[in-house]
Amino acid sequence: MAKQERAARTRQALVRAAAEVFAQCGFTTASLASISERAGVSAGALHFHFESKQALARAVEEEAAAVVRDLVGRVSAAGPHPVQRLIDSTHALMGRLDRDVVVRAGFGLGGALPRRGDAMYLHGVWRDWVEEVLGDAEREGVLADGVSAADASVAVVAATAGFELLGADDRTWTSTATLVRFWELLLPRLAAADGLGRLVSGGTPAVVPEGG
Repeated sequence: MAKQERAARTRQALVRAAAEVFAQCGFTTASLASISERAGVSAGALHFHFESKQALARAVEEEAAAVVRDLVGRVSAAGPHPVQRLIDSTHALMGRLDRDVVVRAGFGLGGALPRRGDAMYLHGVWRDWVEEVLGDAEREGVLADGVSAADASVAVVAATAGFELLGADDRTWTSTATLVRFWELLLPRLAAADGLGRLVSGGTPAVVPEGG
């Protein structure tokens, strides 16, 4: 059991070190030597757990995807109004991007890896969630007249992907203030008028505590 625990800790250290190096240097210029050094493990230990830099990158993406799925799952469980769930999830995601290098690197790896059919993998996880919750909103009749879930999804996914990309160099883009301005602009066009006053553009405090 102790050996298994050590192996799990080593693997986790490598994933985090890889995320830090990928976030700092990019996938292409990152080296396995720099990752093993940052993790404090030997090159042999790295290759025991991961056969290549691509395998490490995919492990970073998988861990980031698990975090995002858990995040949106907790938001889903917290409130009934689908548009508020969408608002809350954007605040939670941007807060996590700001403080979690694994999630940040996972999104940053989107276009860097050779793939078959899952290009921009983590962005796809996020897109699926946005489409799901806006589909709920459409079925429940809480979108504004003339607004479809498909069209709204395009706008929200494109905007949040832009915030994530720009936020890699300037955290202002992933800040609460930026998201509040975005939602205050979008909500009058997105949400049905009779429910607009109940929506909180800054996120539901009980769901999204200060700092995301």
